[in-house]
Amino acid sequence: MATKKITSHKPAKGFVDYLALILATGFGSGYSPIAPGTAGTIIAVPIYIFLSFYCQISLLFYLLILLLLIIIGSIAAQRVGKHFGLIDAQQIVIDEIIGFLITMTAIPLNWPNLILGFALFRVFDILKPWPVSYFDSKVANGFGVVMDDVMAGCYGLAILHILKFMQIL
Repeated sequence: MATKKITSHKPAKGFVDYLALILATGFGSGYSPIAPGTAGTIIAVPIYIFLSFYCQISLLFYLLILLLLIIIGSIAAQRVGKHFGLIDAQQIVIDEIIGFLITMTAIPLNWPNLILGFALFRVFDILKPWPVSYFDSKVANGFGVVMDDVMAGCYGLAILHILKFMQIL
């Protein structure tokens, strides 16, 4: 996690700042005193279940939602980073939500797949292989905060789809 400090701390003021705070902290899960990134990823599981099972959206619509989340999440992460005085404050977990949703793209919904996707995403998010590490350490803004988890999600996605292709999933 990039811990580059922001020179000024901006308190949240107004509706947009509070909305960004709610979104970027994963509806408050980022305030977890233990493993806030894991708590944020846990919040992503019911979101994935809702989109996949209850909404039964098409792959194209799912990808459009992901793109919109990346854009809005980057903006929210930037605003909330200023609020906390750190570019990638531990309370910001929208990136974990997005990363998990990327990992699960076009993966059949069942508990073994959810658990495996969750574990793979968290491993790549923690180990930060390249280019995850590049975005984590070199891109010091809201986009970088989100993109390191997008890349970690892509690693998890690749492994799940290889397993799916091999008919293991």
